[in-house]
Amino acid sequence: MERIPESELMDEAAQALAYARADFAEPHDRFVELFRQRFPAPSGCVLDLGCGPGDITLRFAHAFPDCTLHGVDGAAAMLRHGAAAVRAVALDDRVRLVHGYLPGAELPQSHYDTIISNSLLHHLAEPMVLWQTVRRHGRPGTAVFVMDLMRPPSRAAAEVLVGTYSGNEPEVLRHDFFHSLLAAYRPDEVIAQLQQADLALKVEVISDRHLTVSGVLP
Repeated sequence: MERIPESELMDEAAQALAYARADFAEPHDRFVELFRQRFPAPSGCVLDLGCGPGDITLRFAHAFPDCTLHGVDGAAAMLRHGAAAVRAVALDDRVRLVHGYLPGAELPQSHYDTIISNSLLHHLAEPMVLWQTVRRHGRPGTAVFVMDLMRPPSRAAAEVLVGTYSGNEPEVLRHDFFHSLLAAYRPDEVIAQLQQADLALKVEVISDRHLTVSGVLP
């Protein structure tokens, strides 16, 4: 199945509210646990690319108390919910959310000790934006961990995945999950992207719908 792109930004008020209220505890806790399996506990500053309403950003902050985090996202509606969530758990001193569109977002720092991203890649019409941002804001020794969806072989297979994992979710989440699956990149496509970006990172298939990209910048 050929890739079918979807919107890069998720900035509708109802859409942002649905994501802010959704229970992503299982996949987002898994994101943190998979990072923990691959890297030592981070210190210094972590950059979260495509942070949305900040759920993974905050889970990361709770899991690794020795780091600070900067989350960046192009959707102002998502960040409004994220800012409220940061205030609610009193992590303003460690977590900063930034409104910015990649490439070209003005970030608080030039380089980061750790760069993470969840479910941003499939939104990008030009995937090299993500990998070029990793190169631009990483430095030797920066830990990189990216998790994203991977495209199934057919629309029918995508429908099965939606029914299996989002059957009881609100319609907006089921709709977005289906179209995100259609927009996702296959592992071989991600490997080619990394080769083009000259990034020696490892691609792993970790489920029937997810892949990860991880490694340390040389």
